[in-house]
Amino acid sequence: MSLHRRTLLSAALGSSAALSSPRLAQAQGKRVLRFVPQSDLAILDPVWTSAYVTRNHGLMVFDTLYGMDAQYRIQPQMVEGHVVEPDGLTWTLTLREGLRWHDGEKVLARDCTASIRRWAARDGLGQSLLAAIDELSAPDDRTLRFRLKKPFPLLTYALGKPGSPVCVMMPERLAQTDPNTQIREMVGSGPFRFVAEERLAGARVVYARNPDYVPRAGTPSFTAGPKEVFFERVEWHVLPDPSTAAAALRAGEVDWWEAPPFDLLPALARDRAIRTAVPDPTGYIGTMRLNHLHPPFNNPALRRALLPALRQADFMQAVAGEVADGWRDGVGFFCPDTPMASTAGLEALTAPRDLERARRDVAASGYRGEKAVLLAPSDFPTLKALGDVAADLLQRLGIQVDYQSLDWGSTLSRLTKMEPVEQGGWSVFSTYWAGMDQLDPAVHSSLRANGRAGPRGWPSSEKLEALRAAWMEQSDQGERIRIAAEMQRQAFEDVPYLPLGQLLTRTAWKGLTAPPHGFALFWQIRPA
Repeated sequence: MSLHRRTLLSAALGSSAALSSPRLAQAQGKRVLRFVPQSDLAILDPVWTSAYVTRNHGLMVFDTLYGMDAQYRIQPQMVEGHVVEPDGLTWTLTLREGLRWHDGEKVLARDCTASIRRWAARDGLGQSLLAAIDELSAPDDRTLRFRLKKPFPLLTYALGKPGSPVCVMMPERLAQTDPNTQIREMVGSGPFRFVAEERLAGARVVYARNPDYVPRAGTPSFTAGPKEVFFERVEWHVLPDPSTAAAALRAGEVDWWEAPPFDLLPALARDRAIRTAVPDPTGYIGTMRLNHLHPPFNNPALRRALLPALRQADFMQAVAGEVADGWRDGVGFFCPDTPMASTAGLEALTAPRDLERARRDVAASGYRGEKAVLLAPSDFPTLKALGDVAADLLQRLGIQVDYQSLDWGSTLSRLTKMEPVEQGGWSVFSTYWAGMDQLDPAVHSSLRANGRAGPRGWPSSEKLEALRAAWMEQSDQGERIRIAAEMQRQAFEDVPYLPLGQLLTRTAWKGLTAPPHGFALFWQIRPA
């Protein structure tokens, strides 16, 4: 999974680059929605990257076969519905009538089968689905048929999950592009058209309402239901300097700021016309990733020894300070207040903190003073703050920390290295993941424990992998909850990473109704 998307929160919360204040064009009436995104839209292809800003762009331009409602339930979106044969091996999906691409061509089933294959090649859950498929075909223009080697209960979940990369539908001619090559032509069937000629890299992205979009019936809820658009045009204005964005919002030059930093919230609150809220209750989950391939953290006893001393509040306060409801601790391996979250084994983080015990456990683990290279990007303050707290914790436990604060590009390059620290490798890195990406074992890449084939840090645990496989094959929700609890207990034994708490970022707007639940979505929002 790309680390690029984890830079976006940092860019929004911590950038201090100077930028002369632009005079943004005032909207004509309220036909234009002016939005400040968390970062520039550097990559357009929502399949090629898992960057959150690209995911938000992708859901404007492209639609999905299924969506997720605010209760985390998968609902039909581009499809009327589906039929599953009693043996669970054949699924037949039927597209809604009247769907068209932005170029006027009809949406056909073969467009969708090609889109699924391209997305599945780059997504972890998609790869699991692809491995279960014996044949994916389009018997006619509105029918998709999956013939499976074995039952795959998560089929509609895979096609409708909102976590990056999302399984968006695109015309066959685009979907046949190599998954490792970016597409740059934005032709979808979603509620907005991408206005390519008005894009100004690093400054502006423009979308126009798609007059031919056919919303499905029902009640809008997160990425499910009708996507009704109340603005003719949406402009993304990229303002990296937070003070510039704040001034633009107060002056009415922009209408919606996706992620203001915590230290500016009090100033925004003094403007009675500005509203703020936590749009996504899943927030962002802090993680301290440990390299399992080499000393010192290839030692599970040493990894476990860190737990009694870790205070999640220290990490969250370093970023959010004392902002009311800005963060929470007592966070385990699944996003709080979602179906798979539990208290199983959580006393490892919630019991009284005991630094002296942790020091004794470090000494008893067999740690021999090996150097631990801790990486922290110097140019992303929120991630740098996590790195500062992590370095202090490890040093107080007697671990020899080599703290290397590099620019983000150099940090990314180092994180790909599997070599020992003496050959340019690393030992510790802290970052954030969207809570939406830690909903359950299917989408939670940080809980993968498949060694060198897995995510950075490369943990190995046959028990964790066996539990994940059992969860994936299970269709009973109660049994899934039980298995997820067992996974959390096992994770406290294997410690693939250390959970650092949940950050609840705000969004701010003026002259609008409240933005929809979840991340930045541009349907249902309207002038106040």
